[in-house]
Amino acid sequence: MTNAPIAARRSHTRTHHGDTFIDPYEWLREKDSPEVLTHLEAENAYTDARTAHLEGLRETLFEEIKGRVQETDLSVPSRRGQWWYYSRSEEGSQYGIQCRAAAAPDDWTPPLLEPGIPVPGEEILLDGNVEAEGHEFFSLGAFGVSDDATKLLWAPDYEGDELYTIRVRDLVSGATLEDEIPNTGGGFFTPDGSAIIYTTRDEAWRPDTLWLHRLGTPVADDVKLFHEPDERFWLGAGITRSRRYLVIGIGSSITSEEYLVDLRGEITAEPQLVWPRAEGVEYSLEHAVVGGEDRLYILHNQDALDFELVSVAASDPQGPRRVVMPHEPGRRILDVDCFRDHAVVGFRREGLERIGLLDYTTDAAEELRFDEPLFSAWPSGNPEWHAPYLRLTYTSFVTPSTVYDLDLTTRERVLRKQQPVLGGYDPTEYDQERRWALAADGTQVPISLVWKKSFGAPGDDVRPVHLYGYGSYEHSIDPGFSVARLSELDRGVIFAVAHVRGGGEMGRNWYEDGKLLNKRNTFTDFVACAEHLTASGVTSVDKMVAEGGSAGGLLMGAVANLAPSAFAGILASVPFVDALTSILDPSLPLTVIEWDEWGDPLHDPDVYAYMKTYTPYENVQDGVAYPPILAMTSINDTRVLYVEPAKWVARLREAGAKDVLLKCEMAAGHGGVSGRYNSWRERAFELAWMLDVLDLA
Repeated sequence: MTNAPIAARRSHTRTHHGDTFIDPYEWLREKDSPEVLTHLEAENAYTDARTAHLEGLRETLFEEIKGRVQETDLSVPSRRGQWWYYSRSEEGSQYGIQCRAAAAPDDWTPPLLEPGIPVPGEEILLDGNVEAEGHEFFSLGAFGVSDDATKLLWAPDYEGDELYTIRVRDLVSGATLEDEIPNTGGGFFTPDGSAIIYTTRDEAWRPDTLWLHRLGTPVADDVKLFHEPDERFWLGAGITRSRRYLVIGIGSSITSEEYLVDLRGEITAEPQLVWPRAEGVEYSLEHAVVGGEDRLYILHNQDALDFELVSVAASDPQGPRRVVMPHEPGRRILDVDCFRDHAVVGFRREGLERIGLLDYTTDAAEELRFDEPLFSAWPSGNPEWHAPYLRLTYTSFVTPSTVYDLDLTTRERVLRKQQPVLGGYDPTEYDQERRWALAADGTQVPISLVWKKSFGAPGDDVRPVHLYGYGSYEHSIDPGFSVARLSELDRGVIFAVAHVRGGGEMGRNWYEDGKLLNKRNTFTDFVACAEHLTASGVTSVDKMVAEGGSAGGLLMGAVANLAPSAFAGILASVPFVDALTSILDPSLPLTVIEWDEWGDPLHDPDVYAYMKTYTPYENVQDGVAYPPILAMTSINDTRVLYVEPAKWVARLREAGAKDVLLKCEMAAGHGGVSGRYNSWRERAFELAWMLDVLDLA
C-alpha cells in the first residue's frame, strides 16, 4: 500500500459548558464495526509497506536482543514453607515455567540452579507455554499456592482485556478442580486453603466487589464480602504476611480507606474500619507483633505531604498514634513491609529509591547503601513472616538485574545471581550520569543519561539521543538495565530519561506540580529537557527522537503540538491522546477514577477549558510541520482505547502531517503483545523505526 488510509469524516458534535467541539473521527470508536476493523487493517498494511525497508534491520535487532539473553535460564529460588519456588525459561519457548522443589529443614541457602541441568525433585506447577497453546495472547492475572502447598490457583487472560478466569489444581493428584470463576480481577487462597477471595469489576472496568468462593461449591453461591458503590474508588484486598488479617483496601488517586478482618475468627465477619476516609488523605497498613501486641504500622499523608509512618494498636486503630518515622520534607516514604522481627521501609530521596531496615524497638531505620550514583533497589521474593535473609533486587542503567540476600544478623550481602548478558557485555564500557535542565519557571528538572564510552561523553560531540518521558500518577522512571537498549547504545545513541513533573522522582510536590491544573508543567519540562540537551551540545534537533507510552503517550502528543520542531521523530505507545473525550465520558473504563489525576471536565468548566488547551487530538494544528510519528496500540486495550491513537493519526494526516504511522495489534491489550519472542520483535520494530529516523538504519 503506497497511500495512507484516509478515514472518512463524519460529524459528531460534543457540547459542554457552552463549548461545542465537532469530532469527525469519533465513529472509529465502534470496535465491532467491520468498517472500523477494515480501517485498522489498512493502517497496519500501510505501516508494513512504509517500514518494509527496515525488515532486515528489524531482524538484526531481534537477533541482537535474542543473542544477549540466556534463553534457557532459572530465577533464584524463594523459600515458602517446605518448598523452594522458582521460574525457568527454555530456549524457543515464549512463556515461563513455574516450578518448585522440596527444601531441607532450616536450610535458607537457595539451591544453585544451572541452566539446562534438571533440578532434582522438580515439580512443574504451571507451564505458560502449555496454557497459551491455541491462543494468540496469554497473560496471568494471578498465580498462587495454598499455605499447605497442596493447591494451585492461576488466572489466565487470553484477550488482553484484563478479565481473568480463576482456576484451581490439586497438586497432590494433579487434577484440575471444577471450580472455575470467570471475569475476575484476580484472586488468592484463604490461609486455610479452603476458599478463594477474588474481585469483580463493574461496567466501567472498576474493581468494585470482593467475593468469597468456597472450593467445591457453585460460583452462584459465592458470598459477597464487600462492595464499594462510589465510582471514584477502586477496591483491592490481600492478606498480611503474618497471615493474621484480611486487608480490604478502597482507594482513589488521592484518598484511601482500609478495613480488617481478623482471620482467627470468621472470614465473613463484619470488616473493621481502620481509619474513615477523608478527602485527600491516603494511607496503607501492615501488621506486626511488637512486645506481644498486635500493631498496625500505617503510612499516611495527613498533614504530612511526603508521608509519615505511625504505629497504632490493631485492636484500636483509631486510638493513640505513635510516630515511628516523622514527616521529613524531601524524604518521600513510599511503603512499609513488616516481618516478624523488623520492617523494611522504602523511601525516595534526591530522586532515587532507598531501602531502610526498621528496628521495632528503637524505631531506627538503617539505610542500605549502594555504590553507583544512579540505581534502583527494592525487596523482592520474601514470602515468609520470618527468615534469616532479606531478598533484594538491584539494578542501574549499566548494571544488569542482580539478586542479593542480605544476612539480617551480619548485614552481609550475599550475591545470588546477576542477569546474564551474553555476547561479552562489559558494564565498564558504559556510563551513566544525571544532569539538570532549567524549566521556564526556574525549576531544575533531572535528566538521566546512559551511553557507551567509546563514542565519547555527552557533549564531546553532537550525538543521537533517545529521550524518554512519562510524568503522571506519581510514577517514577527509575534507573534500570535493558538488554534491548544496548542495540541503541552500541550504535552511538545516548539514552536519556526526562524526569518531568507529574512523576514522583523528587517527592510528592513533584507530582502535585504536574497534575490537574498544573499538568502543562509535564509537557514544558520535557521540552526544557530537550532544549537543554541541544543547548549543551549533547545532540541536535535532527538527532533526537522522543518516546513515551500510555500517559507518557499523552506527553508525546502534547509535545508534538507544543514543540513539533524540537524532535526528529516521536514514538507514542498506547497513547492517551484523546484525553478530554475519554475523561468526559463516565461510562468508559476507569474514567471517573481518573478525575483525581486530570480533573473533572464534565462538571467543572475550568478543568474543561484547561484540558482543552493541551489534549493532543483537539490541538492538532493545520499546516504545522510535524515530525515523523509512530503510534502503537492494541485493539483490546481497556486502559487507553485503540480509538484514541486511531483518531489522532487520522487528524494528523488531515492537518497535513506527512509521515504518520499507526500499528494496531489485533490480539493484545495495554501491555502489547504477549510472549518474550513476540515482545522482542515488537521492540525491534520500534527500535528500527527510531534508528531510521536518526539516520542510523
